[in-house]
Amino acid sequence: MDAIVAGKILLARVNCLPEFCEKAEVILMKTFGHFICALAAAALFTAIQNASSAETDHADIKGEIAKRHDEAVKRLQDWIAQVSIAAENRGYPEGAEYMAKLARDAGFQQATVLNTDGKPGVFATLDAGAPKTVGLYFMYDVKQFDPAEWTSPPTEARIVDKPPLGKVIVGRGAVNQKGPEAAFLAALHAIRGAGKKLPVNLVMVAEGEEEIGSPHIPQLVRRPEVLVALKKCGGVFMPSASQDLDGVVTVSLGAKGVVELELVSSGEKWGRGPAKDIPAKDMHSSLKAMVDSPAWHLVKALDTLVSDDGNEIKIDNYPKPRPLSAEEKAMIASVSKVRSEAQAKKLFSVQHWINDLP
Repeated sequence: MDAIVAGKILLARVNCLPEFCEKAEVILMKTFGHFICALAAAALFTAIQNASSAETDHADIKGEIAKRHDEAVKRLQDWIAQVSIAAENRGYPEGAEYMAKLARDAGFQQATVLNTDGKPGVFATLDAGAPKTVGLYFMYDVKQFDPAEWTSPPTEARIVDKPPLGKVIVGRGAVNQKGPEAAFLAALHAIRGAGKKLPVNLVMVAEGEEEIGSPHIPQLVRRPEVLVALKKCGGVFMPSASQDLDGVVTVSLGAKGVVELELVSSGEKWGRGPAKDIPAKDMHSSLKAMVDSPAWHLVKALDTLVSDDGNEIKIDNYPKPRPLSAEEKAMIASVSKVRSEAQAKKLFSVQHWINDLP
């Protein structure tokens, strides 16, 4: 697949804390002999529509990428310096206003800051006169940090040597998530600079509370003007650090959500287990033969949520995923021939995939 790298930027994360992967984030600016990083939806869709095109087809855009490389790096450094941390109420509303400016500078005809009961978001649209529209999810907030844990100040985005990767930017947000988003914006700058039109229209929703669980994103996406725009989208794209260290790019075609909840199993409520009025509130497990155990009921309840392999949700009336299309199966088969399993396993520090096990 012929793809366009936004500013010749390869994303990677190193020196992360094992527990949280938050100690340092880096963006590696390493030039390869060909352009392999598909971080811009516009470039991605161009590549999909013109998969048989020769590499030289986008020579003018690639020329703009090379010409604008330093400008793209500086844009990312400036954005890292503009910190927005929802958990600390830091950098608001400046972060949203900065996000809106970045969108307008990249060619979005309108970018509006939308207030919520929490931190503001940004709604932006780019009409390229194209028949198809793609949604974009951005976040402009980052995790909090302790400068003492960093090899260089996390808001200065210094360019340093990081063997064996080469020159990198170290800064909070360089990977999660400003680096990939800055690469996407760099692609838009390059495409416009080459006098080209995007093959798709864009609808962007950017939030400032992702790192605290996105509590107010419904107030952004359910606004009438945002809903109208999103309903035109054939899908939603989120820029991400998607290039392996061996240079292979993986573009995610879907994602699974996360639901956080609390299940309480009470013996008192069904009258057969321990109750609060028992003097010894903690009942010994040896009494299970006589007194029902809320803990075991909870274990059984959890076991009903998913299939035996944990890959299928078994909750009653839960929507079933649609089957993979022939086109999607073909894409999976194609990328399986390109991506290195050994490299992927090394990246995740695992020895076996589930499918490897007997």
